[in-house]
Amino acid sequence: MADWFADGVPVEQVAIGDRGFQYGDGLFETIAIRDGEPRLWQYHMDRLERGCKTLGIVMPTATGLREGVNHALQQSRVLAAYSVVKIVLSAGSGVRGYGRVPVASPTVLHGVFPASPPPLESYRDGIDLALCETRLALGSATAGLKTMNRLEQVLARSEFVDTGEFEGLTMDTDGNIICGTMSNVFFVNDNSIATPSLQRCGVEGVMRRHIIACLKKQGIETRFQTLRLADLGDCDEVFVSNSQFGVMPVRSCTNNQWPVGETTRRVMSILAKNGVIECR
Repeated sequence: MADWFADGVPVEQVAIGDRGFQYGDGLFETIAIRDGEPRLWQYHMDRLERGCKTLGIVMPTATGLREGVNHALQQSRVLAAYSVVKIVLSAGSGVRGYGRVPVASPTVLHGVFPASPPPLESYRDGIDLALCETRLALGSATAGLKTMNRLEQVLARSEFVDTGEFEGLTMDTDGNIICGTMSNVFFVNDNSIATPSLQRCGVEGVMRRHIIACLKKQGIETRFQTLRLADLGDCDEVFVSNSQFGVMPVRSCTNNQWPVGETTRRVMSILAKNGVIECR
């Protein structure tokens, strides 16, 4: 069950000529609602603003978007205490064809979805990763952003729908490890933490940014490092991050296995003290 709103009015459909539907011409943010409040709100707004500049869409005010979130939570049948709000910003309806002028008044939708915490054993014992065959294209003009076109992620995640892994690990066309289908990935070697650079592809997750910022406050630097599949065997620990679940330890990917180590536990503890309740 999900409830959708546009300009405060419940909606169940979009215009068939909407460019988001026709071309994936738009952006979205999926925001964790905890105790009725949007988590990492400013990070979501920062990424949305970057996306609007890239796509040539005038971003609505953050105040207006927040009011839309509040209204959606108040009017939705979904319990607001622990839920998900998705903000969709579409370039709206227009003439047929790829080209368009900058959009001053995008279509804005707010959706509210139910949510529940992942199983406690996933945090305690770790999760398994599938290795996806689908590769991420390099050099995209929208690298790092959450555009409405997520076909690479759709293809990659469809590879392990029936195999039991919690998440899938993706690489770029050069064979470099980039991220999960819905998460960012971190590697631990000798208590040093690294994560792939996302300058050429992948999505810069808000939880990834939060982790890096929280660790920096503790005097822990996160390196941006290129890793290939063969490097996984040299890692001491691996963990993934996502705006909804925070951090989860990884226990296996292909033939590689890792313990739920002290560094990952420390990262989770730091996050728990910085608003990510799932990591307690």
